[in-house]
Amino acid sequence: MTTEQEGDGESFVQPQDSGSVRKGCDPFAQTQRSKLQHRRARINQQINKEMRMRAGAENLFRATNNHKVKETVALELSYVNSSLQLLKEELEELNSSVEVYQNDSESISVPMIPLGLKETREIDLTVPLMDVIHEHYYEDGSQFEKEIKEFMDLRQAMRTPTRNEAGLELLMEYYSQLYYLENRFFSPSKNLGIYFHWYDSLTGVPSCQRALAFEKGSVLFNVGALYTQIGARQDRSTVEGIDNAIDAFQRSAGAFNYLKENFSNAPSLDMSSASLNILVRLMIAQVQECIFEKVMLTKTKHDFLTPLQIAQEAAKVDDIYALVYQTMLQPPVKDYIPFSWTAMVQVKSQHFKALSHYHAAIALCEYSSIPEKEENEYEKIFLQFHVTVPEGPSVNVLLHDHEERQKLGKAHLKKAVIQHEEAMRLHGLCKILRKIDILQEVLSFAHRRSLNKYSEIDNEDDFFETVEPPDIHSKTEQKPEIKTPNFTKVKVTDLFYRLGPLSVFNAKSKWSPPRTVRLVKGECGFGFTLRGDAPVLIAGVVADGCAAEAGLKKSDYIVSINGSDCKWSKHAEVVQALKNIEDDGVDISVITPQCPEVQTVADRKSLISSSGFLGSSNNNKENAPKNIQNSLSTGTLLHWNKKKSTSKRNNGSTFSLPFASVRNNESMY
Repeated sequence: MTTEQEGDGESFVQPQDSGSVRKGCDPFAQTQRSKLQHRRARINQQINKEMRMRAGAENLFRATNNHKVKETVALELSYVNSSLQLLKEELEELNSSVEVYQNDSESISVPMIPLGLKETREIDLTVPLMDVIHEHYYEDGSQFEKEIKEFMDLRQAMRTPTRNEAGLELLMEYYSQLYYLENRFFSPSKNLGIYFHWYDSLTGVPSCQRALAFEKGSVLFNVGALYTQIGARQDRSTVEGIDNAIDAFQRSAGAFNYLKENFSNAPSLDMSSASLNILVRLMIAQVQECIFEKVMLTKTKHDFLTPLQIAQEAAKVDDIYALVYQTMLQPPVKDYIPFSWTAMVQVKSQHFKALSHYHAAIALCEYSSIPEKEENEYEKIFLQFHVTVPEGPSVNVLLHDHEERQKLGKAHLKKAVIQHEEAMRLHGLCKILRKIDILQEVLSFAHRRSLNKYSEIDNEDDFFETVEPPDIHSKTEQKPEIKTPNFTKVKVTDLFYRLGPLSVFNAKSKWSPPRTVRLVKGECGFGFTLRGDAPVLIAGVVADGCAAEAGLKKSDYIVSINGSDCKWSKHAEVVQALKNIEDDGVDISVITPQCPEVQTVADRKSLISSSGFLGSSNNNKENAPKNIQNSLSTGTLLHWNKKKSTSKRNNGSTFSLPFASVRNNESMY
């Protein structure tokens, strides 16, 4: 049974059972964001169709020698290319629909740039996973229909995450499950025939890969994109809202940066190193903008230094946006980054440059008295305020001479008016930006404020010529951070834990089909020694003993006793089960590793450390892997840095039984 809840204007299905798989938002909900995402999906499908038509026409054009056919195909190609261009322009306009992702507050603030989520096609993993379960694990694949369905439901829900913490947890849960899926089913020597289809977030061009790394990278990209949407919708008229926006954009930058450092040979442009580099810088710039807004809210002290600090914060925002703008102009990203993004970044750079000069003028023109006891401190701060020393008198004279300060302040105001007008001019050149009313309102308000201030201090009796003010030295009180995703925050359960501990029962290991032997305890016991747990290892077999005659071998794993599965059983649990055996004997099912040299206890410990997963008990199967972010991905797409884990494994306890001798931490029967 499920209940419908409303979250941030998005309808989503929340399972009442806490053990159920999380659900995404209702894909049919008529919210602005869902409508926008539906339009993106439709355009992506149309772009895919047009590209297939273009590929077919190009092949026909190259293959035919008929002149009339060539003319017809060339005409068709021109139509297809025109349609593709129109579709890409429509997608660019959707990517520029920043107002949809903003908050509903009545406060006026500069809109942020969010990213739309990457779209993906549905896939059916039922048959491929069942085949692996049957062929590799020697289990009945139909017995795992529930687990496969849960995974497929999770993937479907992941396609429409809600724009809140629950949506982020949904994406992270699916990302963590991909770690298990990779280790369980994706062997480096065999391909499952599964293709993952994702559409480029910026161009809509489809990409198709068999490597699971492509799926993981695309999900991680959507984690970063969803953080941008969450950051953009925060109400930045309060300190709490600004702090939430800062955190969201920093985490978005961390997701993109992590992807950039670990992703190679990207099949789509949006996940290329150049694109991710721009996205990281853009997010940091938006963090710096939020820091400026926070300073504006919290700096309530009215003195000479406060507007100077605000001016330096604005100059810092200008510097970072100017760097982002220059990066966006570099090939090849300049050809597919939305023009509205480039225009927005340039407008913001000019806008904050104007604000820095405006607040510098406020400090110079409105505060005439300098406390004598703080004179040296003020002089030191003002010496470091400008990039170059202003023309005219020395700093000491400037601080005490009201007329000279007015002169320099007027120069800063004039510079501010010029920069505001430049920002408005650039804004008017982009038709998409012209549709953003709130941006036009912010720019116009700042321009009028600077003009009014300039009119207040403008004196027709001034016979001096306004000097050119130097640029303001940028400085910030809070340095932006790049927060790497915390993959352990969301605890997940290995959906396929019934296959056994991942340290042994994984896609890279091979073993013989399970065989069941009948053992009857003799005078000297069963004639074998046990070691380790989950699963318990037969460490040695006594020659001519009961176990040897039944065909048990050293390095065999015990997987069931009398039909009861014991892959996850601890050493002591297996010992207790054998103690309770009646005199008529016991049926033991075992498997034999095909590469026993890598299946020793020491190597199993190494495998566990590299995977970051402990499988020593049924309780441990509930824990998320500790180093999911360090796991190696199949294929050549991703290179995940592999770190050593400090996880340790209990190799069993020493104990004695009747007819048993204890040697080297082993139990003999």
